[in-house]
Amino acid sequence: AVDESELLTVPDGWKEPAFTREDNPKGLLEESSFATLFPKYREAYLKECWPLVQKALGEHFVNAALDLIEGSMTVTTTKKTFDPYAIIRARDLIKLLARSVPFEQAVRILQDDVACDIIKIGSLVRKRETFIKRRARLLGPKGSTLKALELLTNCYIMVQGNTVSALGPFSGLKEVRKVVLDTMKNIHPIYNIKTLMIKRELAKDPELRTQSWERFLPKFKRKNLKKRKEPKKKNTKKEYTPFPPPQPESQIDKELASGEYFLKERQKKRKKMEEIKAKQADALKRRQEERNKAFIPPKEKPAVKTKKASTENKIDIEAIKEKVKNAKKKKLGALPEEEVKLKMAADEKKKKKK
Repeated sequence: AVDESELLTVPDGWKEPAFTREDNPKGLLEESSFATLFPKYREAYLKECWPLVQKALGEHFVNAALDLIEGSMTVTTTKKTFDPYAIIRARDLIKLLARSVPFEQAVRILQDDVACDIIKIGSLVRKRETFIKRRARLLGPKGSTLKALELLTNCYIMVQGNTVSALGPFSGLKEVRKVVLDTMKNIHPIYNIKTLMIKRELAKDPELRTQSWERFLPKFKRKNLKKRKEPKKKNTKKEYTPFPPPQPESQIDKELASGEYFLKERQKKRKKMEEIKAKQADALKRRQEERNKAFIPPKEKPAVKTKKASTENKIDIEAIKEKVKNAKKKKLGALPEEEVKLKMAADEKKKKKK
């Protein structure tokens, strides 16, 4: 009896054996080729690193050609090519190079345990401004969010234009695609990063391998903070009635109702002139009133009544009179009597000593 948990997990350090010439000694029957276009700004870099690309593909017996006039890269198999999947890896390599991935990272696609995924994000958001904001959210401040995602998924991620290029193991690529698509759907990447961190810690525990992790993972509820803006003009639907609206009255019907239809032409003209004169008189009266407004004096504020002195705090007039008399007797700048006496005594002492 074998434990089921051992069958579900891959042993540490296990690698799939490499595909050699002994597995396919006769080679391939047909020649395959793939081509891809690259933007103008990548021309200088590709021209510089193309000898390294040819050398890397030459080890797998795949030819590579760079056409600067058409702006394309082409890879083709040869008679010596024995690995049928080598051309697919070569195709991915030139795709990654066209999407601004540096050669040092793109060449890893030729390894057996490395795959790539190019996620198109340009058509996921309608407005261009919203798309730029969400793409910047994926990068994070100074690229911190993208770096955290790379460490958790063991993938190299490159955000360029309308695509996101990812390079790494299959399990990591699956997580990267989920995070990128959720970010473009207005779900912040920090929520997915938190979930990945918890999963990483749970994977270390051998007892939890066969159990469900739902109870450990956080559940984030979506909050619509912004309310829908109500339109200025609200169209209210009228109640449905099977009967059509009444037909509007014509000019003749109105004249018949008022009796004007039976008047003579001269009487009609006279009535019109009277109406015009009445309107002119009203307009003249209104104009005259507006002119007279400038000559109307403004309303004066009512005079403030002075409050009567309260009889509660009565002033002692006799005491004030005595103070004034005492002040008059004193000379301005004169010393008090006590100080004068002391000064006189001091002068007499001085005279006696002499």
